[in-house]
Amino acid sequence: MTITRLDVNARMSSIVIHNNTVYLCGQVAKDKFTDINTQTITMLEEVESLLAQSGSRRDHILSATIYLKDMADYDAMNQVWDSWLPKGHAPARACVQAAIAEPEYLVEISVIAAVVS
Repeated sequence: MTITRLDVNARMSSIVIHNNTVYLCGQVAKDKFTDINTQTITMLEEVESLLAQSGSRRDHILSATIYLKDMADYDAMNQVWDSWLPKGHAPARACVQAAIAEPEYLVEISVIAAVVS
């Protein structure tokens, strides 16, 4: 059994790969002082970058858990999500309202994906 951990610190790894499955730690926006659209766009750009680094891509996402600071942002976040996600490749998904570690962040995502064969 091989477990690969990338970008490891004392608390977490940004990427963990096991049995051709990629687990990403929670991803947030590059700039926490922007609106929900910009935060969602830059958060998903980071997800895409980490997936590429781990041998996966967005059409191989198996599961996504999205955390919103305020469910009032649900529709705006979904507009970005829907345009980013390849048609026909919707993962299992949950979206919940949650307190995020830094209050300026409006959205966070945790992703599980398959490695591209």
